[in-house]
Amino acid sequence: MDEDRADPAARRELSLLDLSAIPGSEETEESWQERALCAQTDPEAFFPEKGGSTREAKKVCVSCEVRAECLEYALSNDERFGIWGGLSERERRKLKRRAV
Repeated sequence: MDEDRADPAARRELSLLDLSAIPGSEETEESWQERALCAQTDPEAFFPEKGGSTREAKKVCVSCEVRAECLEYALSNDERFGIWGGLSERERRKLKRRAV
């Protein structure tokens, strides 16, 4: 089962998320998000449908200057869907297990 997707309503909600409104959100978080290549790309690529490929999103992530910040954000906020920092949810869970 592919866990790297969310229903269309959740994708819309995530794409509209304004992290500056979240208490504890810092300016550095905003700046990395503004520099992220995914912010200039179709968000659908980062939340593929069931059976869809993650290849295009990961290709964008490879050349993104804020990949590490993005991955750190996803790990600390337990992001459950989509590609973050070049990794799928399954890959992020694996990374967390190895770090423990």
